[in-house]
Amino acid sequence: MQVGLVGKPSAGKSTFFTAATAAVAEIADYPFTTIASNRGVGHVRRPCPCRDLGVTCNPQNSLCRDGTRYLPMELVDVAGLVPGAHEGRGMGNQFLDDLRQADALIQIVDASGRTDLEGNATEGADPLAELAFLADEVHRWLAAIVLRNWQRASRAVEAGQSLLPFLAERLAGLGFTEAHVSAALRETQPPESTTAWTEADGLALARALQRIGKPFLIAANKADIAPPENLAALRGTDEAMDEAADEAASAAAVSADYEMALRNADRAGLVNYRPGDGAFDIVAPEQLSAPQRAALETMRAYLEAHGTTGVQECLEEAVLQRLDRIAAYPVEDETHYADGKGNVLPDGYL
Repeated sequence: MQVGLVGKPSAGKSTFFTAATAAVAEIADYPFTTIASNRGVGHVRRPCPCRDLGVTCNPQNSLCRDGTRYLPMELVDVAGLVPGAHEGRGMGNQFLDDLRQADALIQIVDASGRTDLEGNATEGADPLAELAFLADEVHRWLAAIVLRNWQRASRAVEAGQSLLPFLAERLAGLGFTEAHVSAALRETQPPESTTAWTEADGLALARALQRIGKPFLIAANKADIAPPENLAALRGTDEAMDEAADEAASAAAVSADYEMALRNADRAGLVNYRPGDGAFDIVAPEQLSAPQRAALETMRAYLEAHGTTGVQECLEEAVLQRLDRIAAYPVEDETHYADGKGNVLPDGYL
């Protein structure tokens, strides 16, 4: 299972990626810092069965911390997309192709409004515009694959080849199943005669395929410096929100910077913080400088206002809700909940 991180340049994708994984991605404030996709392992929290079963677990592929199991999932951080990417602008189709096997997409949006659609510094940019352009780029990329050599392909369908398996085979490399294609065709009802299909029909089918087979989740990043009205709009509460921003209804307020800082402080033994927690404890105040203490108190105030940094919640919303995954703990010995080597509850899978 793979979740792709998408967005315009300088929206904070690499910071989100680094905060969510053990890998280190290059972070900078200029466009196209990421020129090749970064891949790493994030984690989804689920209650570990060890407490209910009264056993001490020995995780092999995951981590158990105070009865919470952190189950692995793959994240891919794709370089920033700019308007016209499906035509080759910016890094173009190279990076759209990196999304082929992604099961779900988290769009990292710059909620601060301090970068334009090209990733350059500005003031007062509309974050809702990011939603519209990126969705359009992904949809046009998919539509181009659907309609590739369509004149010849449509003749084959008209001659008797079944449309559903034909499209399913064409889209299999993108991770779409025949069930996805069937649902999209039922929803969009394209012309019965495939020779009559237009670019608009391909685009409508692409939109349905994306929503069904590669759902979007919106992460309103840089929430720690974002104007309240931007967060309200991205959460779908702004009355002026238009149809292009429909996906924003479930947008999560995110501060990837704060999540990364807290995880680093936890690793250094300065604080006690678990990914996704709404609070932390300072365990080594004597090792902190005055600026460090002030920074931690700023983060504490943010957590009190927003609940969490939002990074972990985005991963879990994508995996557990949008993709409807559950946790499974296979064992060989059902009496001792162990594998053949005696490891108790050794593996957790989504």
